[in-house]
This record gives sequence, structure tokens and C-alpha cells, in this order.
Amino acid sequence: MQELLAWARSRQAAAVELIRRLVECESPSGDEAALRRMGELVADEVSPIARVRFFRGGHLRCDFKLPGRPKEGRVLGLGHIDTVWPMGTLKTMPFRKRDGRLWGPGVFDMKSGIAFFIMAVRALRELDAPVRRRVSLLLVTDEETGSHSSRPLTEKEALASDAVLVLEPAFGPEGRLKTARKGVAHYRIAVHGRAAHSGIDFEAGGSAVVELSHQIVRVAALTDLGRGLTVNPGLVRGGSRVNVVAPYAEAEIDVRFRRASDGRRAARKLARLRPVDRRCRLEITGGVNRPPMERTREVARLFRLARRRAAEIGIGLDEAETGGASDGNFTGALGIPTLDGLGGVGEGAHAPHESIFIARIADRTALLAGLIAAL
Repeated sequence: MQELLAWARSRQAAAVELIRRLVECESPSGDEAALRRMGELVADEVSPIARVRFFRGGHLRCDFKLPGRPKEGRVLGLGHIDTVWPMGTLKTMPFRKRDGRLWGPGVFDMKSGIAFFIMAVRALRELDAPVRRRVSLLLVTDEETGSHSSRPLTEKEALASDAVLVLEPAFGPEGRLKTARKGVAHYRIAVHGRAAHSGIDFEAGGSAVVELSHQIVRVAALTDLGRGLTVNPGLVRGGSRVNVVAPYAEAEIDVRFRRASDGRRAARKLARLRPVDRRCRLEITGGVNRPPMERTREVARLFRLARRRAAEIGIGLDEAETGGASDGNFTGALGIPTLDGLGGVGEGAHAPHESIFIARIADRTALLAGLIAAL
């Protein structure tokens, strides 16, 4: 591990330059041309040391050539090349190096993680460190918008792997790894009421807005913080005019759950909702977007390995659970040992102060290399 850390420190300028090129290749979700440029940039970068395959949707997999005896099994690095930032963001959020940090759109979430993985593989090659398993890096183009096209590919690649290392940002400024992520479900409650003039014929109406208010109270009451279950009515719309008894209203509900069983229980309770006002009709749609990534014995074992590797280079490493989701939710739910948060250490995901700490580039690169070699 000390040799890997020394190598990473000696190549830190190269790592910073790679991160700069990735950040300055803007790649917002849904922009096919921009995502294609980003994918091609990664492919060109790894072409001397990997075979690259592109899939429908612009997703790509890099299969690295590494030292060691004939390989058994595979370690899969997992990340995404899309960001939440629209084209042109660099004009107001340029890549820059200041105050011990690298700044710019996507630098934290999650282009630095991609750079760390590429540099880790280079370290193993240049140091001729034997690696027991095949090593691949899967990068998808739609994680920020729900991974709708990439999920089947991610699950297929995970099922062909022995462990998944997710290159999402670390948790907190101390760089904790994520050993559990909550599942995510989205629902819409639509209320169909009965319109009437609020001054002339009020009694004939059935207010969808009033009915939805009753349902929101019921829905919010499903939250159970002790179990890690939160139910948030985040968006509410309704009515047509102030002098009309509202014929329609709707709410969008975000549900986060630590255990798959809690997600199913919340879904059943939502499905059993009934109107208070019989003149109104409820329509409930939606479902689970991402299952939870639960902290299994295998995940805990993988984290302990990472902590030992980090200790060998003098870095303390802790773990965390987060309510945010990633593609690691999919791989973890399949039972594949998954360790998340191995990317940049910093702050500001999806925010103007997005940045990573330069001082943590070398140790995160060495940690990834050490993990790959140990698996």
C-alpha cells in the first residue's frame, strides 16, 4: 500500500489534469452529443490499457489489461458520466484550482471518481502488482435521471462480478464510505373532485384540494424515523380558479426506506387510501425507483477490507448510511457485495460550490488500487 501511495503522490499532477479534462467536457443528462463526447474521451484515455465496448444509450464498459496469473472472477467499477449541470455551466463555474480544492461542475459527482479508478489501474500496471480478478469499469449515461435505460445493463454486469466498487463521492469531508443506501419510491396521488361555483353553488362541489389535504396528512403519518422510513409529500398542485370548487388536485410523494420490506409496506398502505369525501375519487400511481442497498455481511466484510487497506497508509476510514441513491442500489439489491462512496472527498454535489480536496486524491487512488489487488 505504501508503494501504491507513493506512486499516486508522484502522479498527482497527472490525476489533476485528467480530472480537468473530464470536468471541462460537459456532459449533462439527456444531451446525447455531449455524453458521446464524454464517453469517447474516457475511451481514448484508457485505450492503451483496456478494451472498450459501447452499448445502446452511450453506456460503456472498459475491460482492463492487468498483471497477474489467469484471472478468476471480476471486480466491477461502477459510475456515471452524466451530470445535473446544463451545457454552458463552465462559463459561470469554470474548472479551477484554489484553496486546496478542485472546483467545477461534476468534479465531485462524480468525474473525480472516474479519474481515481483509471489512475488506480495505471498504478497496478506500472508497479506490476498482481491482480487475481478481471477488472472492468462500467460507466452509464443516465444515472442522474433514474437509470431507466442503463439499469438492465448494470444488473447484468453486476451479476457477472464478484464485487462492485461504486465511484460516487465519499460521505462527508472525512471521506466515509457508504455501506448502505435507502431505497427510493415515487408516487402520485391524483384527486378527481366535482367542480362548482364557490359562491352560487358551493354545496354541489366536491373539492379535490380539501380531499388531497386529508390524504397528505395520512401519507405524512406513515413516516417512521426509527425504522429509517420517510414519506415526503414534496409537490402539491390543484384547483383551477379561486372562485371554483377544485375539480382536480395532485401530490407527488417521495418515499425513502432502509429495508425492502418497509418499501413494500408503505406501498400497500398507499394503495389502501380511500377518499374522505365520497364525491372525490383517488388515483394512485408510481412505485419503487431504486431498491435499498442494505448493509449485508458481505458488504461489511468488504468495508473491513477497505479499512485495513486504508490503515496501511495511515488513513482512518469510517462508514455511513445515506438517504441518497445510486446505481449501487441496484447491484446491492442483487446480493453482489457493493461498496459505495469510493470517489472524491469534498462537498457540494449538485451545488455551485461543488469541489474536492486535492490532498485526498492520492490516498483515494491508492485505496482503490489496493482494494482491487486484494479482491
